[in-house]
Amino acid sequence: MAGQTSAGRTQYGPPDPEPKITPLQLGGVVFAVCMMAIIGMYHAVVGLAAIIDDNFYKNVRDYPYDFNVTSWGWLHLGSGVIVLAAAFTLFSGRTWARVVGIVVASLSALENFFFTPYYAVWSAIIIGLDVLVIWSLATYGRAEAHKAYGAPM
Repeated sequence: MAGQTSAGRTQYGPPDPEPKITPLQLGGVVFAVCMMAIIGMYHAVVGLAAIIDDNFYKNVRDYPYDFNVTSWGWLHLGSGVIVLAAAFTLFSGRTWARVVGIVVASLSALENFFFTPYYAVWSAIIIGLDVLVIWSLATYGRAEAHKAYGAPM
């Protein structure tokens, strides 16, 4: 059609309005960063407890994923550092940072699912927080990041 751009807007009409950022969307990223920082610190503390004292967690019999408690400790300590690092990259406003945050939160939930027989209540809480982090990062799009942080799209 004559007078239209490739995006479907008319050349002669007013430009499309800037995308609106709701406080819930921007707060969702801040929430995700705070929760990922807490989750990362939790992983690190759980890992250090297992590394320092082998008897802190009971060995579970007849569990298919029954690793040595020290192995679980090193796994948790390493994942805690990764979750903390991923949390602080979210403030860049980049799409790759949100993707990394979603992947890391998913892996954290999966790790806690397998760790449930050792520390059931906290594992369930962390899985719930990971799901909230995934939701808040998935609902926050490119346009909101561009508007909030001035990040290139």
